[in-house]
Amino acid sequence: MKIKIVFVLLMTAFIACGSFAQDTTKGFRKVSQNAFGLGERLEFEISYGFLTAGNVVMEIAPNFITINNRNCYDISIKINSAASFEWVYKISDMYKCYLDAEGLFPWKFEQYIREGDYTRDFTAIFDHENLKVNTTTTVKGEKKPDAEYAIKKYVLDVISAFYYARTQNIASMNKGDEFTMNSFYNDASYDLTVKILDRDEADVSAGDFRCVIVQPLVKEGALIKKAENIAVWISDDDRKIPVKVQLDVIIGSVKAELTSYKNLAGPLNSKK
Repeated sequence: MKIKIVFVLLMTAFIACGSFAQDTTKGFRKVSQNAFGLGERLEFEISYGFLTAGNVVMEIAPNFITINNRNCYDISIKINSAASFEWVYKISDMYKCYLDAEGLFPWKFEQYIREGDYTRDFTAIFDHENLKVNTTTTVKGEKKPDAEYAIKKYVLDVISAFYYARTQNIASMNKGDEFTMNSFYNDASYDLTVKILDRDEADVSAGDFRCVIVQPLVKEGALIKKAENIAVWISDDDRKIPVKVQLDVIIGSVKAELTSYKNLAGPLNSKK
């Protein structure tokens, strides 16, 4: 049972929640935002039926790092299966993104997969001036040929898409609205559409929140029964953090809920 599918939905649910800012001067774009900041930490518990399957930690380091002479957020996502669930499927994955603090686009993306006896290390280095990305991949200790791909300006990876979209004004969206954004992952760019379903409340371990419910329009695959059975609850305030994810898979239902948060950029006004 791949519990990391919930993490992917946490990320991709936001990819289409807004449109890109346009360049108004020469150089890179500037995005003003107060949705997140240094030191933010979000924790989620993943459950499968009545079992605790694992946890996800999304964290921004307390200090900027410098890449290409620019300040960047050092963001990490860690996914681990619970000890009591490892007989079903053992996961210890980490994703990293180095996000330009002023323009909110990625300079580097890293992925370290540890699932059972399968390992995969992946790195993507983005060149937003020449519109290309260079990737390296190692699977089970075997290094694959390096690759280069063309990209669109300010293309996002799966993590930067989440954080960039949190800066958008989802409060202005209406039920039934759909949005699409471009992202690069593995070896290709793709468009993902997200649909606004409704507004509702979500009562989770971290509290009771007013939320906007969105639906990633994911193609039906090996685990997902129907796209209609995926829903993500987002806090209906300036922070726009994911509060709950729920989806059906072939062998049951999977849910992720926010358990704790700290060092937010401001108050969670959606919390009751």
